[in-house]
Amino acid sequence: MGNNDIIAAIATPPGRGGIGIVRISGKNLQPVALKIIGCIPEPRYASLSRFLDESGRAIDQGIAIYFPSPHSYTGEDVLELQGHSGPAVTNLVLSCCLAAGARLAQPGEFTLRAFLNNKLDLAQAEGVADIIDASTGEAARCALRSLQGEFSTAIRTAVQALTNLRMRIEATLDFPEEEIDFSGQRDIYARLGAIQMQLEHILASARQGSLLREGVRVVLVGQPNVGKSSLMNQLAGEEAAIVTEVPGTTRDAIRQTIEIEGVPLYLVDTAGLRETDDAVEKIGIARTRSAIEKADLALLLIDDSLGVTPGDQSVLDSLPAGLPVIRVHNKIDLLNRLPHIKDCEGQPEIYLSAKTGAGVTLLRRKLLEMAGWQPHSMGEGIFMARHRHLQALTEAREYLKDAIGLAERGIQLELLAEELRLAQWALSSITGEFSADDLLGEIFSRFCIGK
Repeated sequence: MGNNDIIAAIATPPGRGGIGIVRISGKNLQPVALKIIGCIPEPRYASLSRFLDESGRAIDQGIAIYFPSPHSYTGEDVLELQGHSGPAVTNLVLSCCLAAGARLAQPGEFTLRAFLNNKLDLAQAEGVADIIDASTGEAARCALRSLQGEFSTAIRTAVQALTNLRMRIEATLDFPEEEIDFSGQRDIYARLGAIQMQLEHILASARQGSLLREGVRVVLVGQPNVGKSSLMNQLAGEEAAIVTEVPGTTRDAIRQTIEIEGVPLYLVDTAGLRETDDAVEKIGIARTRSAIEKADLALLLIDDSLGVTPGDQSVLDSLPAGLPVIRVHNKIDLLNRLPHIKDCEGQPEIYLSAKTGAGVTLLRRKLLEMAGWQPHSMGEGIFMARHRHLQALTEAREYLKDAIGLAERGIQLELLAEELRLAQWALSSITGEFSADDLLGEIFSRFCIGK
């Protein structure tokens, strides 16, 4: 990517619609504007314009908006052409932009330039992609908080606290004759504790945001005809899976996305696990095993009218070690039992009826609890977080923990200062203050073209 190039791309989704936008960004767009619309629009005003081809013929008519540097999204000159939407006309306008001297933008290149020109930090830039990809309203609100800089502000506050403490310690190293007295040591220890509490709060909020972003993959497993498809339909609120009295009706994994308190849950209804000679059913069971391997949580359905059978135990024993499991005792309506929940050897067991819906609310609550979700008010205090953010926060917490251990044991200040430096580096990588070029390439390559 050449940062001095003029780039252009279609910024609206493909297909027909009311408006199609072509965005151009680069240094000194005035010659390009003259070729495409025949004038230089007044900055930040919507101007009715004709969009011209290389021969000066009009190919569309719409609104042109010019944002001179540095007051634009990318920090460069930006020209937006808002015309009629349709594959033919928007591609024709884009072709004219390329003929006027622009090149086709790479995925995420507009936002990358905004980052490089200090219009956004790295966490905010990732918030742009997250708000586009948000699958629930709660996730969208959380992503907006990150885009507006709340996550970055929390990180910078922690970094500043680490910087101030490092300055105190390294000043002592530079001027050893000024020894730290007992009260000074207590002050360092107190500051370390305060920063530790700060980091724990940020990490807890980031983990909640990660749930909103990533969601939870839930697989429904069990023997044939225990009610997996009926429960899938109850959770989804629609007839997503075929329900019959015939065992083995579900031959393939059926996927459905639901939302509970803003958290996306990706449900997979699987083929019943049993020994079979049916070739098609064998394929379904193999796909069930694959879905189980990718799951974050499993619902093991049991026919409560039969109790826990050897077949149920066999299914349970076949699940991967460490996979959280909720045992769901279904068909309580056949026994006139009331829905309830209990704990058995550290694993939750829920008694419900997928046919009537009794007890499904208990299951919904337990799903969120097992996923680690804590109720919040409209996403308040939650930061949209990616895996790299959680990894950096965890690393910073470990460095800080080591620093506290050194302070408790009265170890050399040089080692303490180094642990604080590493913690500061880990936190600063979140906002992009310290970022390798390959990391930037990986992050922005996942954006859509035109953003």
